[in-house]
Order: sequence, then C-alpha cells, then structure tokens
Amino acid sequence: MSALGAEPAAGSWLDRFHAVCNAAIANPRFRRFAASFPLTRPIARRRAQGVFDLVSGFVYSQVLLACVRLDVLNLLAESPKTLEALSLRISLPMAATQRLVDAAVALKLIARCSDGRLRLGSVGAPIAGDAGIAALVEHHALFYADLRDPVALLRDGAREDGELARYWPYCANRSGEGFAPERIATYSRLMSASQTLIANEVLDAYPMRRHRRVLDVGGGEGTFLAAVAARWSHVDCFLFDLPPVAERAAARFTSLGLKARTLTVGGSFLTDRLPLGADLLTLVRVLHDHDDDSVMTVLRAARAALPSDGRVLIAEPMSETPGAETVGDAYFGFYLLAMGRGRPRTPARIGEMLVAAGFSRPRLIPTAMPMQTSVVVAEVATP
Repeated sequence: MSALGAEPAAGSWLDRFHAVCNAAIANPRFRRFAASFPLTRPIARRRAQGVFDLVSGFVYSQVLLACVRLDVLNLLAESPKTLEALSLRISLPMAATQRLVDAAVALKLIARCSDGRLRLGSVGAPIAGDAGIAALVEHHALFYADLRDPVALLRDGAREDGELARYWPYCANRSGEGFAPERIATYSRLMSASQTLIANEVLDAYPMRRHRRVLDVGGGEGTFLAAVAARWSHVDCFLFDLPPVAERAAARFTSLGLKARTLTVGGSFLTDRLPLGADLLTLVRVLHDHDDDSVMTVLRAARAALPSDGRVLIAEPMSETPGAETVGDAYFGFYLLAMGRGRPRTPARIGEMLVAAGFSRPRLIPTAMPMQTSVVVAEVATP
C-alpha cells in the first residue's frame, strides 16, 4: 500500500514509458543535451516554442485585439500599405505602429511584401472582414477580466457581478422578462455574428433535403435558420427563443424576405411547450450553456414536440474532440465556468442524455472543422 499522499505507480507500460520520458525532459542537463544534439534539436526547439507560446499567449491575444480595434486587418485587405500610410490611417505614432506591425508580422497576422509594404498574413486573412471573429475578439475583453484570478474562479465559481455573468442576462433571469432592449441587442448581435461561423459547417455535414420543417430552439436572431432557408428552398423554418429575442428574429426574417417561410415563437424552453409541426429540431450551441437537469428538460421537450419520424440535431463544440481538445475542454470549460453555468460534454455523454430523453441511435456526424462545431443527430425512439 502506498503512503498517504504518494502517487501510485503508473499501470501500463505506456504510462511507465511516458513517466521515464517526462522525468528526462524535466532534467535541465538532458534538455541542454537535447538542444545541442543534431537529431533531437528540432524536437527540443518545437517543445520550447510550445512552452513559450503557452506562457505568453495572453500577449498574442492582445496584439490581435489591437489589430481588430484599430481595423488594421481590414485596411490591409483593401490594399497593401506602407508603414507611413498605415500609421496615418490608424492614428498611431510611427514608433507605436512599427511595434504593432512587428508583433503582428511575427504572429502571421501581417506579412511584408517584397517592396516593403505591408499586406495581410496567412493568419490575418481569414480574420479580415469576418464580423463574427472580430466580435468574439472584442468580447474576450470581458472574459479576460473574469480570468484575472483563475484559482479564485475555480475555487468559488463565477461571481454574480462577473463580467460574463452580467453580459449574458439570461444566466440569472431565464424568462427574459424586463431585459432592456439594448442589453438584449448586445448579446443577440454577438450570438448572431458568431453563429455565422458554424452554420455552413452544420449544413455541409447534415443535408436537409429529407426534412420539411425545421424548428431551431434557442435560435437567437435566426442566423442559422436564415442559412437553412438560403440553402434549402423547400424547408419552412420555426424559431423558438425568449420573447424579446424572438421579436428580433422576426424582424430579421422580414428584412431578408423570409416572412412567408418562417414562424417565430417566444417562450422559455425550460418551462414552455415547444411548437409542434417540425420533423427536425435543432439545438445549435444551446446544451453546453446549461446544467444536466436543464439539458434533460430541453431534450424531453424536444421529444414531445417531434413526430414519430422526427430527428433532433445538436451542434456545438464538444469535449474530447480529437484535434480540438483545446476548444471544448480548455476554452469552453473555463468560459462556461466564468459565465456561471453549463459545461462542455462529450458526444458520448450527449448520446446518453438523448437516449434517456426518448431518442434512439445517437450518432456523431463528421464536420470539416470540428474545432468550430461537432454535430450529433438522433431519431425519435419507437415503442
């Protein structure tokens, strides 16, 4: 029996192998050897760079925030510019512009042309002009504030006056009653902008030619359903969300010329019955915002709203997704902790909850970019 507090010996040969490797890597003499020996030098450099990037990542994120706030990437998307021209456009002194440019070039947000002018870099190109990414970068200023003391956040949980808890008002008020219009507009715009990033991922992964009517629960301003309507002209669209949010969705559908194909219904999916008539019910980035009891309430309501040939589709970043572990387990794990509720779940756990709610054959549908979203689909269980 091991002494109290002692770590038990690793069980498998692979565990023991990793223990030996990590003990060697932790030894400064071995690290000096690995850095100087030609065969191990590339590995040592990559690992050292990875450690440094992890330690200094907050600086990189702030360089990106500066580029977004100063509109640097969009300006360079217009055309390459000299340092002097960029300095004038962003109203920064030349020395400060040079410092920002040097950092952005190192991060591949910006690149230098052969004639010395500045252009978009390989990392900056997909960010330029994408309102969803820009909105998330700006939004992270609130997240950083809540992460100022991560140990306190882990020990005590989210504060009621925390930045994210205040930003997402439905964390404390699930009915949506009494929300100021501008407060609703602020978080609805962010949800809408960021949802654009994943709508096409979901529709590429799950074609909807077999469905007649889609009910998007927690659908926000209707970004996902607008993408459904644009791609599948035969599909009618229902949206269910808190009443003030549903009103905004209805206005958006009207502005897009989709009024005849859409219906918006206001209510709380935790207390109200969901509309009937859809053969596909979608939950796009909804479940991970809620605890297990609330998730089961939503899934049971979904089962009650669907016909015998109906399906449910769940799309959100999920825990333990190969190649995207940092998104589901690190980013959303702490984001939802700071927000005050919810957690990322594995596809297997979501499948278990679906079966418990009355669905069958839950399955993971591959997506092109699992770091943005994973998709789980299940069918209504037959008696």
